[in-house]
Amino acid sequence: MGELHPLGENLPEECRAFAVELRKLFDGLGVSVRRYAARRFRDPSTISRYLSGTRVPPWEFVIDLLADLAECRGSAATPAAIEVVRELHRSAVRTSGSPGHALEILQIQLADADREARRSSAKEDVLGEALLDLRHRIADLEVRLSQTEAAWAAERARADALEMTSPDHQELVKERDLLRQEVHRLTEELEDVRQRGRLAEDRCQMLERQLAMVESQRTSAVRPQDEEPVVLAGPVVPGPCAGPRPKILVVDDQQNNLLAMEAVLATLDQELVTATSGQEALKALLDHDDFAVILLDVQMPEMDGYETAAHIKRRPRNRDVPIIFLTAMGADPEHSSRGYAAGAVDYMAKPFDPWALRAKVSVFTEIFLERRRYGGREGRE
Repeated sequence: MGELHPLGENLPEECRAFAVELRKLFDGLGVSVRRYAARRFRDPSTISRYLSGTRVPPWEFVIDLLADLAECRGSAATPAAIEVVRELHRSAVRTSGSPGHALEILQIQLADADREARRSSAKEDVLGEALLDLRHRIADLEVRLSQTEAAWAAERARADALEMTSPDHQELVKERDLLRQEVHRLTEELEDVRQRGRLAEDRCQMLERQLAMVESQRTSAVRPQDEEPVVLAGPVVPGPCAGPRPKILVVDDQQNNLLAMEAVLATLDQELVTATSGQEALKALLDHDDFAVILLDVQMPEMDGYETAAHIKRRPRNRDVPIIFLTAMGADPEHSSRGYAAGAVDYMAKPFDPWALRAKVSVFTEIFLERRRYGGREGRE
């Protein structure tokens, strides 16, 4: 087995601790990085960066490594050991906020959505063929039933005796009814599969747009200074203004979602303040001023987005700060009306369109800056 690359230099303490634990787990497999990469269909250099601590792997990679180690040893890791590794991974993710990590998370989400779309398409084809076969069988049974009924009409005098002595007719009727029930069930299942396929395709398109934005930002971050800057289509970024930069408060209990939001809004000339719970959001509003807009997740433990918004609106200091809800529960009327009742100015479903989100944030920032300029002129007068 080839030697592992040494740990990266100047690593944060959390990333170093997680990389050391990951290397211990990998040593237990007794295989080289290249061989393990071939086993898991991954890039060897990416795995080397995971083990050297220069990049934090997604949690799915750690789960695969634990499963392979359990298969090698013949015993699975205890829940307590898994939780220790999980906590180290969370700490490393919180410390490492690079756009590359956000890009990798979005790529994994896109791959999952694409697999779901392809599975739905394949199942739709299978169900369609099964339905066609069942309809042919029903048509054949209808012909046979018609022939049987015609025989009854021709021999009306023997109809009662024929009905009593011909189990074939009863069996055909029974089989036809069962097949009709099966057709009804498969039709409903087919419609459900088609709906899930459409949702998966929509999710793929949204994730592809987010990937395009993150990749363009990543490219601009490493562009040489003498290159001409690339002008991206999208919302107009507010220019510099007098006074401190306006702030955006982003609240979400999932660290991956915060990284993706930071990547989407990174090019705006605004300061991003993040919080992972409703309590942290309320504390941030006490510690900071000049919030232009609040991006608030709905589904959070202990205090959800609706309750957090209600607390914010009860404070005179933050009453006028616009709130945009971001939620994975969908934008159906029941949820959106509850969001507007809580004081939100907008309600967006995940996965959101990055261009639309940037445009809305830019609009509210412009309104905030205009109020600041108007207040400054009144003070001078």
